[in-house]
Amino acid sequence: MAKSPRTKKSSSKANTADKFALHSLQERHENSPRFDASEEQLLDFYKQMLLIRRFEEKAGQLYGLGLIGGFCHLYIGQEAVAIGLQSALDNDRDSVITGYRDHGHMLAYGIDPKVIMAELTGRQAGISKGKGGSMHMFSTEHKFYGGHGIVGAQVALGGGLALAHQYNEDGGLCLAYFGDGAANQGQVYETFNMAALWNLPIVFVVENNQYAMGTAVTRSSAETEFHRRGTAFRIPGMDVDGMDVLAVRQAAEIAFEHVRGGNGPVLMECNTYRYRGHSMSDPAKYRTREEVQDMRQEKDPIEGLKKALMDAGQTEDALKAIDKDIRKLVNEAADFAESSPEPEPSELYTDVLVENY
Repeated sequence: MAKSPRTKKSSSKANTADKFALHSLQERHENSPRFDASEEQLLDFYKQMLLIRRFEEKAGQLYGLGLIGGFCHLYIGQEAVAIGLQSALDNDRDSVITGYRDHGHMLAYGIDPKVIMAELTGRQAGISKGKGGSMHMFSTEHKFYGGHGIVGAQVALGGGLALAHQYNEDGGLCLAYFGDGAANQGQVYETFNMAALWNLPIVFVVENNQYAMGTAVTRSSAETEFHRRGTAFRIPGMDVDGMDVLAVRQAAEIAFEHVRGGNGPVLMECNTYRYRGHSMSDPAKYRTREEVQDMRQEKDPIEGLKKALMDAGQTEDALKAIDKDIRKLVNEAADFAESSPEPEPSELYTDVLVENY
């Protein structure tokens, strides 16, 4: 008796499943969990993470003084994620898109802190001409496509960027960040499905900072192991220590190699922790001070790397000098922003439509 087409289809899927291991990348990461960085690379990672930390601290101060308006979401505590991932990108080919906690990602690209701070303070010299503010920063020159205020919306746009890489055959991939709160949005799963179906070159990154806008993941998510959520779409997942820049960088090496090899998307969960509230208006009363202090003492990404540098031969005085130089750079960025003019009223009418198609 002949098998029905449905039986044949099911049999075909079963054969495909036998050849595919969703946990293969996780096993590779566990077998080689940390990037073997040179002392020069360690120092570079340290400087970049410290720049983000000091920049965000200054941004918090300016917000308190009323020089930054609207919403302001700081990246303090999550520095290892942006630096670990973006240090592994090919900046000539790859694209990045993220949500509204975006200052750290801009700095990780090496973009001038002055134009970022000017954007935060709504000045003409800002990277988005003072019209985007904290949540809407763009740099098409660096293939950085935002900075998006709608929770989870950037994931679908990231799928479009990945499709463009594939269509143009430019060898690039898209790095699409979103948070644990956005992980429950429907468009995220629609994008997973299309990315897997079309074999798109994209790495989905869940920056799991544990609290979304203020609700612990255990209260909002039935499946709290976010890297497993690609399983239904045959997307391999990776569970990464987002407080260790060397762990993140090693995971990036593995994931990017997989995607560049034409194997389709990867879903990476970076478990991290933000020290401040969701935004500057959030007092974060849903967690204890002791919890935050414990994370700072035991898992801080910058202090962890500082210890590795000292073990490699760096002195306390040398690292203090680096911190002093970075503080000076950040203060200069704040002074530049405060002394820069606001946009002319006519700026409201620019960049509204694309004039040439």
